[in-house]
Parts: sequence; C-alpha cells; structure tokens
Amino acid sequence: MRKVAALVAVVTLSVGTLTACSGGDYCSELQNYAEAVKGLDIKDKAAVDKMRGEAKKLSKSAPDDLKDDWKTVLDYADKAKDANGDTAKLTDLAKKDGEKIAAASQAIAKQAKDTCKVNIEG
Repeated sequence: MRKVAALVAVVTLSVGTLTACSGGDYCSELQNYAEAVKGLDIKDKAAVDKMRGEAKKLSKSAPDDLKDDWKTVLDYADKAKDANGDTAKLTDLAKKDGEKIAAASQAIAKQAKDTCKVNIEG
C-alpha cells in the first residue's frame, strides 16, 4: 500500500511540474520570448509587436502564479506600441509603469531560469 501511495505522489508531483512548465509548451515558448526581448528597442514598433505576440502566447500557457506578471508585460507592451516610438511618451510610460514592469519581468525571468533553464535578458 505504501508503494502505491508513493507512486501516486510521484506521478501527481510530476504531472504538476510538467503542467507548470510545459502547459502549451511554456518552457519551449519561453525561448522564443527570450529571443524577442534580447536587445529589444522599445522604439522599434515591429520588435515590440514581435515581443507582444510571444508574450500573448506565453500568457495563455503560463503557470498560475505568473498570470498577473504576464498581464503586466502585455499591458506595458500595448502602451509601448501605442506610443509609436515617441520618446516623450515612452519616457512617461517608463516613469509610470517602470517599477511594475521591472517586478513582473524579474518574476518571469526567475521562473524561466529556475524551472525552464531559459535566460531572459532585457
């Protein structure tokens, strides 16, 4: 009986880990996001669009504890896109949302490194 209980516990933990990391191939999709944000020029509308697309995919498959962080990233990306490369608007956005986006980005990057072994720069 103990062996069965131990096996059930291992399978349950394994499924939980796989779901947290690969729900919708979250970990492999993280690599695409990491490439999209590497050296991102927030004034480059096409680059911001690419980052937004990757972030949208990830927000759907992200672990529950990161859903709010991904929403913050998407909201920021939408506002950056709306700024359309205008330096004054982007500077204002950084002042208003800078701390919030930094905290969300750090949480996402930490989980990416710890769980998925993906380094996100930028």
